[in-house]
Amino acid sequence: MEYRSLGRTGIQVSPLCLGAMMFGAWGEPDHDMSVKTIHAALDSGINFIDTADVYSQGESEVIVGKALADGRRDDVVLATKVHGQMGGTGDPNSRGTSRRWIVRELENSLRRLKTDYVDLYQVHRLDPHTHHEETLGALTDLQRQGKIRAFGSSTYPAEQIVEAQWTAEKRGLGRFATEQPPYSILVRHVEADVLPTLQRYGMGVLSWGPLASGWLSGGYRKGAPLPQSKRADRLPQRFDITLPGNQLKLDAAERLAQLANEAGMSLIHLSLAFVLQHPAITSAIIGPRTMDHLDSQLGAAEVTLTPEILDRIDEIVPPGVTLAFGDRGYQSPTLTDKLQRRRRV
Repeated sequence: MEYRSLGRTGIQVSPLCLGAMMFGAWGEPDHDMSVKTIHAALDSGINFIDTADVYSQGESEVIVGKALADGRRDDVVLATKVHGQMGGTGDPNSRGTSRRWIVRELENSLRRLKTDYVDLYQVHRLDPHTHHEETLGALTDLQRQGKIRAFGSSTYPAEQIVEAQWTAEKRGLGRFATEQPPYSILVRHVEADVLPTLQRYGMGVLSWGPLASGWLSGGYRKGAPLPQSKRADRLPQRFDITLPGNQLKLDAAERLAQLANEAGMSLIHLSLAFVLQHPAITSAIIGPRTMDHLDSQLGAAEVTLTPEILDRIDEIVPPGVTLAFGDRGYQSPTLTDKLQRRRRV
């Protein structure tokens, strides 16, 4: 497996990153089975694991900690995230990217992961209530303490990526070394501005959702019953087939499945190879729940799509186009908050 440099950090990571979101209550509740899947991924050559505190409210981190407790920790590039609401109390300070919460929640993540440090600590989403200087200042201090090796962002719009880089330079703070945007054949809006911006700053790029939450797994076909999943229950806007954007996804998935069949490969390999061939992408995060899911995705890093196949993909979903608005990941509050669109009366 050919490893890639994680931006300017010098850390070498596998082109496929094992995402641990589906280990725990959100997916596979059996810890032993999840650990077995993680070990199989590591044995295959994957050396990069990505999780988050909010995944199953810390359970995913606990499972990853168990999987690395047998002496594998030093051989793994370990990433986790902070931002989402933790705990069931609704405490407004148990979320976000304030110094208070970042410092506290990193300690919680380290405890669950059974480690003294993480290689990459990521801000899971933009916090509109906290200035970049506050967030970057806390992350810089934690990096200097040796508790994190590098830090990054996730699902930031291009203008906020630029502002964070400017703030770091202006204030003499550490900067985001990586970004984790949504990117797949069905979700291509980041090609217009986010990916070029990341290339300009030399940032590592870990794309999430390369199979578009399962839409590109081969299970979504016209005339067949739609798969049922816990993810569909949690995120109905991404799966409700009555929504026009999701109908477009089903049409595209059908055409892409036919293209993959003509090319002599699985739709999964076609979809992952498409993401990995973009020059900005460092690693694509896969999220297997079972061993079969993992087996179906391994090997995609060795697939190369011809220019003819890439052109056919562009005909099905044009560059820069995301078929369903709900798949964009980041939605500006200037669109979602009525008070930011209208004068108060």
